[in-house]
Amino acid sequence: MNNVLVTGGAGYIGSHAVLALIEEGYNPIVLDNMVNGHEELVKALGAEVIVGDVGDVELVSNVLKKRNITSVMHFAAYAYVGESVTSPAKYYLNNVAVTASLLDSMVKARVNKFVFSSSCATYGLPASLPLYESAEQRPISPYGHSKLMVEQMLKDFEFAYGLQSVTFRYFNAAGADPGGRIGERHVPETHLIPLVLQAAIGLRNDIIVFGTDYPTPDGTCIRDYVHVNDLVSAHIHGLHHLEKGGASDAFNLGIGRGYSVLEIIDAAKKVTGCDIKLNLGSRRAGDPPVLYAESTKAQQVLGWEPKCKDITTMISDAWSWQMKESSR
Repeated sequence: MNNVLVTGGAGYIGSHAVLALIEEGYNPIVLDNMVNGHEELVKALGAEVIVGDVGDVELVSNVLKKRNITSVMHFAAYAYVGESVTSPAKYYLNNVAVTASLLDSMVKARVNKFVFSSSCATYGLPASLPLYESAEQRPISPYGHSKLMVEQMLKDFEFAYGLQSVTFRYFNAAGADPGGRIGERHVPETHLIPLVLQAAIGLRNDIIVFGTDYPTPDGTCIRDYVHVNDLVSAHIHGLHHLEKGGASDAFNLGIGRGYSVLEIIDAAKKVTGCDIKLNLGSRRAGDPPVLYAESTKAQQVLGWEPKCKDITTMISDAWSWQMKESSR
Protein backbone atom coordinates (compact mmCIF):
# COMPACT_ATOMS: atom_id res chain seq x y z
CA MET A 1 0.00 0.00 0.00
CA ASN A 2 1.33 3.46 -0.91
CA ASN A 3 1.77 5.76 2.07
CA VAL A 4 0.92 9.38 1.23
CA LEU A 5 1.88 12.19 3.60
CA VAL A 6 -0.93 14.76 3.61
CA THR A 7 0.22 18.02 5.16
CA GLY A 8 -2.67 20.16 6.38
CA GLY A 9 -4.82 17.05 6.04
CA ALA A 10 -7.16 18.08 8.87
CA GLY A 11 -8.30 21.21 7.04
CA TYR A 12 -11.22 21.68 4.64
CA ILE A 13 -9.73 20.50 1.35
CA GLY A 14 -7.03 18.36 2.97
CA SER A 15 -9.56 16.24 4.88
CA HIS A 16 -11.56 15.64 1.71
CA ALA A 17 -8.32 14.56 0.02
CA VAL A 18 -7.69 12.13 2.89
CA LEU A 19 -11.13 10.60 2.37
CA ALA A 20 -10.53 10.32 -1.39
CA LEU A 21 -7.14 8.67 -0.84
CA ILE A 22 -8.65 6.10 1.52
CA GLU A 23 -11.40 5.30 -0.98
CA GLU A 24 -8.75 4.94 -3.69
CA GLY A 25 -6.80 2.36 -1.65
CA TYR A 26 -3.96 4.61 -0.42
CA ASN A 27 -2.81 4.97 3.18
CA PRO A 28 -2.88 8.70 3.98
CA ILE A 29 -0.84 9.89 6.95
CA VAL A 30 -1.92 13.34 8.10
CA LEU A 31 0.53 15.90 9.45
CA ASP A 32 -1.24 19.00 10.78
CA ASN A 33 -0.48 21.47 13.57
CA MET A 34 -4.25 21.93 14.09
CA VAL A 35 -4.04 25.72 13.94
CA ASN A 36 -6.83 25.59 11.37
CA GLY A 37 -7.41 21.83 11.27
CA HIS A 38 -9.89 19.60 13.06
CA GLU A 39 -8.30 16.44 14.38
CA GLU A 40 -11.53 14.68 15.34
CA LEU A 41 -12.97 14.93 11.82
CA VAL A 42 -10.03 13.34 10.05
CA LYS A 43 -9.53 10.71 12.78
CA ALA A 44 -13.13 9.65 12.27
CA LEU A 45 -12.23 8.79 8.69
CA GLY A 46 -9.74 6.21 9.99
CA ALA A 47 -6.56 8.02 8.97
CA GLU A 48 -3.41 8.19 11.06
CA VAL A 49 -2.96 11.71 12.40
CA ILE A 50 0.32 13.23 13.57
CA VAL A 51 -0.09 16.55 15.35
CA GLY A 52 2.96 18.60 14.49
CA ASP A 53 4.32 21.37 12.33
CA VAL A 54 5.57 20.93 8.78
CA GLY A 55 8.41 23.26 9.74
CA ASP A 56 9.71 20.75 12.31
CA VAL A 57 12.58 19.30 10.27
CA GLU A 58 13.31 16.39 12.59
CA LEU A 59 9.65 15.35 12.79
CA VAL A 60 9.12 15.57 9.04
CA SER A 61 12.33 13.67 8.27
CA ASN A 62 11.37 10.87 10.66
CA VAL A 63 7.86 10.61 9.23
CA LEU A 64 9.13 10.45 5.65
CA LYS A 65 11.64 7.71 6.45
CA LYS A 66 9.95 5.64 9.15
CA ARG A 67 6.51 5.61 7.51
CA ASN A 68 7.97 4.74 4.09
CA ILE A 69 6.27 7.70 2.46
CA THR A 70 6.06 7.44 -1.34
CA SER A 71 4.51 10.84 -2.11
CA VAL A 72 3.35 14.07 -0.49
CA MET A 73 0.19 16.12 -0.91
CA HIS A 74 0.82 19.59 0.48
CA PHE A 75 -2.19 21.57 1.75
CA ALA A 76 -0.59 23.16 4.82
CA ALA A 77 -0.66 26.95 4.33
CA TYR A 78 -2.22 30.14 5.57
CA ALA A 79 -4.86 31.24 3.09
CA TYR A 80 -6.47 34.53 4.10
CA VAL A 81 -5.69 37.08 1.40
CA GLY A 82 -6.53 40.10 3.53
CA GLU A 83 -4.47 38.88 6.46
CA SER A 84 -1.52 38.31 4.15
CA VAL A 85 -1.53 42.03 3.31
CA THR A 86 -1.34 43.08 6.97
CA SER A 87 0.89 40.18 8.13
CA PRO A 88 3.12 39.28 5.17
CA ALA A 89 5.91 37.85 7.33
CA LYS A 90 3.51 35.18 8.61
CA TYR A 91 2.73 34.11 5.05
CA TYR A 92 6.27 34.10 3.70
CA LEU A 93 7.57 32.19 6.71
CA ASN A 94 4.82 29.56 6.72
CA ASN A 95 3.88 29.22 3.08
CA VAL A 96 7.34 29.65 1.55
CA ALA A 97 10.09 28.92 4.08
CA VAL A 98 8.31 25.95 5.65
CA THR A 99 7.54 24.50 2.22
CA ALA A 100 11.21 24.85 1.25
CA SER A 101 12.11 22.92 4.40
CA LEU A 102 9.60 20.21 3.50
CA LEU A 103 10.97 19.89 -0.03
CA ASP A 104 14.52 19.67 1.32
CA SER A 105 13.48 16.88 3.69
CA MET A 106 11.82 15.05 0.81
CA VAL A 107 14.98 15.23 -1.29
CA LYS A 108 17.05 13.85 1.59
CA ALA A 109 14.53 11.04 2.16
CA ARG A 110 14.39 10.32 -1.60
CA VAL A 111 10.68 11.01 -1.85
CA ASN A 112 10.20 12.60 -5.27
CA LYS A 113 6.47 12.93 -5.91
CA PHE A 114 4.73 16.11 -4.75
CA VAL A 115 1.17 17.36 -5.31
CA PHE A 116 0.85 21.04 -4.48
CA SER A 117 -2.17 23.11 -3.52
CA SER A 118 -1.66 26.44 -5.27
CA SER A 119 -4.20 29.14 -6.13
CA CYS A 120 -5.66 31.28 -8.88
CA ALA A 121 -4.39 34.16 -6.70
CA THR A 122 -1.07 33.68 -8.50
CA TYR A 123 -2.65 35.29 -11.60
CA GLY A 124 -3.69 38.53 -9.91
CA LEU A 125 -6.00 40.75 -11.97
CA PRO A 126 -6.66 38.93 -15.26
CA ALA A 127 -5.93 40.62 -18.57
CA SER A 128 -8.45 38.37 -20.33
CA LEU A 129 -10.91 35.58 -19.58
CA PRO A 130 -11.13 32.67 -19.23
CA LEU A 131 -7.84 32.21 -17.43
CA TYR A 132 -5.50 29.70 -19.07
CA GLU A 133 -2.44 28.26 -17.35
CA SER A 134 -0.32 30.23 -19.82
CA ALA A 135 -1.67 33.56 -18.52
CA GLU A 136 0.87 35.88 -16.94
CA GLN A 137 1.12 35.38 -13.18
CA ARG A 138 1.12 38.77 -11.44
CA PRO A 139 -0.11 38.29 -7.85
CA ILE A 140 -1.45 41.33 -6.00
CA SER A 141 -1.24 39.92 -2.46
CA PRO A 142 1.49 38.33 -0.34
CA TYR A 143 -0.66 35.18 -0.28
CA GLY A 144 -0.61 34.98 -4.08
CA HIS A 145 3.12 35.75 -4.13
CA SER A 146 3.78 33.00 -1.58
CA LYS A 147 2.05 30.41 -3.76
CA LEU A 148 3.88 31.57 -6.88
CA MET A 149 7.22 31.39 -5.04
CA VAL A 150 6.55 27.74 -4.24
CA GLU A 151 5.68 27.07 -7.87
CA GLN A 152 9.10 28.47 -8.82
CA MET A 153 10.80 26.40 -6.11
CA LEU A 154 9.24 23.26 -7.54
CA LYS A 155 10.76 24.01 -10.94
CA ASP A 156 14.15 24.57 -9.33
CA PHE A 157 13.94 21.41 -7.20
CA GLU A 158 13.06 19.33 -10.24
CA PHE A 159 16.02 20.70 -12.19
CA ALA A 160 18.45 20.20 -9.32
CA TYR A 161 17.12 17.08 -7.59
CA GLY A 162 14.61 15.41 -9.88
CA LEU A 163 11.64 16.09 -7.60
CA GLN A 164 8.50 15.78 -9.72
CA SER A 165 5.34 17.73 -8.99
CA VAL A 166 1.80 18.49 -10.03
CA THR A 167 0.52 21.95 -9.11
CA PHE A 168 -3.17 22.80 -8.91
CA ARG A 169 -4.35 26.39 -9.12
CA TYR A 170 -7.72 26.36 -7.39
CA PHE A 171 -10.53 28.69 -8.09
CA ASN A 172 -13.30 28.81 -5.40
CA ALA A 173 -13.70 25.56 -3.46
CA ALA A 174 -17.30 24.86 -2.45
CA GLY A 175 -19.56 22.16 -1.06
CA ALA A 176 -18.89 19.26 1.29
CA ASP A 177 -18.79 15.50 1.36
CA PRO A 178 -22.28 14.44 0.19
CA GLY A 179 -22.20 11.72 2.86
CA GLY A 180 -21.97 14.37 5.58
CA ARG A 181 -18.75 13.01 7.06
CA ILE A 182 -16.68 16.17 6.63
CA GLY A 183 -17.19 19.73 5.46
CA GLU A 184 -16.07 23.33 5.70
CA ARG A 185 -15.28 24.67 9.17
CA HIS A 186 -13.15 27.82 9.26
CA VAL A 187 -12.59 30.20 12.15
CA PRO A 188 -12.98 32.92 11.08
CA GLU A 189 -15.09 32.02 8.08
CA THR A 190 -14.37 34.07 4.96
CA HIS A 191 -15.85 32.01 2.12
CA LEU A 192 -19.09 33.27 0.59
CA ILE A 193 -21.20 30.10 0.57
CA PRO A 194 -20.74 29.12 4.24
CA LEU A 195 -21.21 32.77 5.24
CA VAL A 196 -24.50 32.88 3.34
CA LEU A 197 -25.63 29.62 4.94
CA GLN A 198 -24.72 30.90 8.39
CA ALA A 199 -26.93 33.92 7.71
CA ALA A 200 -29.71 31.59 6.58
CA ILE A 201 -29.57 29.58 9.79
CA GLY A 202 -29.33 32.65 12.01
CA LEU A 203 -25.71 32.38 13.09
CA ARG A 204 -25.11 35.86 11.66
CA ASN A 205 -27.47 38.74 11.08
CA ASP A 206 -26.81 39.31 7.41
CA ILE A 207 -24.45 38.79 4.54
CA ILE A 208 -22.32 41.66 3.31
CA VAL A 209 -22.27 42.13 -0.47
CA PHE A 210 -18.99 43.84 -1.29
CA GLY A 211 -19.86 45.99 -4.29
CA THR A 212 -23.00 46.19 -6.41
CA ASP A 213 -21.67 48.42 -9.19
CA TYR A 214 -19.36 46.04 -11.04
CA PRO A 215 -19.71 45.73 -14.86
CA THR A 216 -21.59 42.42 -14.54
CA PRO A 217 -25.26 41.58 -15.25
CA ASP A 218 -26.38 42.14 -11.64
CA GLY A 219 -23.55 44.42 -10.51
CA THR A 220 -21.86 41.89 -8.20
CA CYS A 221 -18.62 39.93 -8.59
CA ILE A 222 -18.63 36.68 -10.54
CA ARG A 223 -16.49 33.73 -9.49
CA ASP A 224 -15.83 30.15 -10.61
CA TYR A 225 -16.93 27.63 -7.95
CA VAL A 226 -15.70 24.03 -8.00
CA HIS A 227 -17.00 21.26 -5.75
CA VAL A 228 -14.44 20.16 -3.16
CA ASN A 229 -14.91 16.54 -4.20
CA ASP A 230 -13.95 17.48 -7.75
CA LEU A 231 -10.88 19.31 -6.41
CA VAL A 232 -9.62 16.28 -4.54
CA SER A 233 -10.47 13.99 -7.44
CA ALA A 234 -8.00 16.07 -9.46
CA HIS A 235 -5.37 15.42 -6.79
CA ILE A 236 -5.87 11.68 -7.17
CA HIS A 237 -5.53 12.04 -10.93
CA GLY A 238 -2.40 14.13 -10.42
CA LEU A 239 -0.87 11.52 -8.13
CA HIS A 240 -1.61 8.77 -10.65
CA HIS A 241 -0.01 10.94 -13.34
CA LEU A 242 3.23 11.17 -11.35
CA GLU A 243 3.20 7.48 -10.46
CA LYS A 244 3.01 6.65 -14.18
CA GLY A 245 6.05 8.81 -14.89
CA GLY A 246 4.12 11.84 -16.13
CA ALA A 247 5.86 15.18 -16.43
CA SER A 248 5.63 17.91 -13.83
CA ASP A 249 3.00 20.49 -14.69
CA ALA A 250 0.51 23.06 -13.38
CA PHE A 251 -3.26 22.94 -13.88
CA ASN A 252 -6.27 25.17 -13.28
CA LEU A 253 -9.17 23.64 -11.38
CA GLY A 254 -12.53 25.24 -12.06
CA ILE A 255 -15.76 24.55 -13.91
CA GLY A 256 -15.21 27.16 -16.63
CA ARG A 257 -18.11 29.46 -15.76
CA GLY A 258 -18.92 31.85 -12.96
CA TYR A 259 -21.75 32.67 -10.59
CA SER A 260 -22.34 36.13 -9.17
CA VAL A 261 -22.67 36.90 -5.47
CA LEU A 262 -26.40 37.53 -5.88
CA GLU A 263 -26.82 34.28 -7.83
CA ILE A 264 -25.18 32.43 -4.94
CA ILE A 265 -27.51 34.10 -2.44
CA ASP A 266 -30.61 33.37 -4.55
CA ALA A 267 -29.59 29.72 -4.92
CA ALA A 268 -29.01 29.50 -1.16
CA LYS A 269 -32.50 30.88 -0.51
CA LYS A 270 -33.98 28.14 -2.70
CA VAL A 271 -31.92 25.38 -1.07
CA THR A 272 -32.56 26.48 2.52
CA GLY A 273 -36.04 27.92 2.22
CA CYS A 274 -34.83 30.79 4.39
CA ASP A 275 -34.75 34.52 3.86
CA ILE A 276 -31.25 36.01 3.88
CA LYS A 277 -30.78 39.64 4.82
CA LEU A 278 -28.33 41.57 2.67
CA ASN A 279 -26.00 44.36 3.75
CA LEU A 280 -24.85 46.21 0.65
CA GLY A 281 -21.28 47.34 1.12
CA SER A 282 -18.59 48.98 -0.98
CA ARG A 283 -16.07 47.21 -3.19
CA ARG A 284 -13.02 45.57 -1.69
CA ALA A 285 -9.69 46.69 -3.08
CA GLY A 286 -8.24 44.26 -5.62
CA ASP A 287 -11.43 42.30 -6.33
CA PRO A 288 -11.68 41.70 -10.10
CA PRO A 289 -15.25 41.89 -11.45
CA VAL A 290 -15.13 38.45 -13.09
CA LEU A 291 -12.85 35.45 -12.61
CA TYR A 292 -13.25 31.99 -14.09
CA ALA A 293 -11.01 29.20 -15.27
CA GLU A 294 -10.21 27.32 -18.42
CA SER A 295 -9.55 23.76 -17.19
CA THR A 296 -9.33 21.74 -20.40
CA LYS A 297 -5.61 21.13 -19.81
CA ALA A 298 -6.41 19.04 -16.72
CA GLN A 299 -8.99 17.16 -18.74
CA GLN A 300 -6.59 16.47 -21.60
CA VAL A 301 -3.46 15.61 -19.58
CA LEU A 302 -4.88 14.07 -16.41
CA GLY A 303 -8.25 12.80 -17.59
CA TRP A 304 -9.96 14.93 -14.92
CA GLU A 305 -13.29 16.61 -15.41
CA PRO A 306 -15.55 18.19 -12.76
CA LYS A 307 -18.61 16.04 -12.17
CA CYS A 308 -20.58 18.79 -10.45
CA LYS A 309 -21.11 22.06 -12.31
CA ASP A 310 -24.41 22.91 -10.65
CA ILE A 311 -24.13 25.56 -7.93
CA THR A 312 -27.37 24.36 -6.31
CA THR A 313 -25.83 20.94 -5.69
CA MET A 314 -22.70 22.50 -4.19
CA ILE A 315 -24.80 24.67 -1.89
CA SER A 316 -27.08 21.76 -0.98
CA ASP A 317 -24.09 19.64 0.13
CA ALA A 318 -22.71 22.58 2.11
CA TRP A 319 -26.15 23.15 3.69
CA SER A 320 -26.42 19.53 4.82
CA TRP A 321 -23.04 19.91 6.53
CA GLN A 322 -24.04 23.25 8.07
CA MET A 323 -27.22 21.72 9.53
CA LYS A 324 -25.19 18.86 10.98
CA GLU A 325 -22.67 21.29 12.48
CA SER A 326 -25.43 23.40 14.01
CA SER A 327 -26.99 20.40 15.73
CA ARG A 328 -23.80 19.44 17.57
